[in-house]
Amino acid sequence: MHNNKQNHRTTQQRKVILEELKKVKSHPAADEIYRMVRKRLPRISLGTVYRNLEVLSELKEIQQIELAGSLKRFDGNPENHYHLRCIICGRIDDAPFELENNLEKQMRTFTDYTIISHKLEFIGICPECSSKLP
Repeated sequence: MHNNKQNHRTTQQRKVILEELKKVKSHPAADEIYRMVRKRLPRISLGTVYRNLEVLSELKEIQQIELAGSLKRFDGNPENHYHLRCIICGRIDDAPFELENNLEKQMRTFTDYTIISHKLEFIGICPECSSKLP
């Protein structure tokens, strides 16, 4: 009985985390998601949010964006797609075009690797940071 209650709570928490993440396009880090979720679930812990984000990632319901030297960010869109990242403020946006599947076909002609998927990130300066430059 106790285990079922625990599982229901976890499922409810996971549902709220997923709903909150899908509301934003900002690709937030776990601590930002924690602050968003606490408005609805005041007693949830940061550890619970982290664990549920990992589970949601494993279930392919969300996407983890791992950037060298920075916090993991999370994306409510689980479909493979490209991102743009500002090198000044760290803002991440979805690229405004479709995934280039032909790129994987081309790569197969150059390598013995079995290509499963690819990730592509464009790095630049967002409009807000550009407007502040001298």
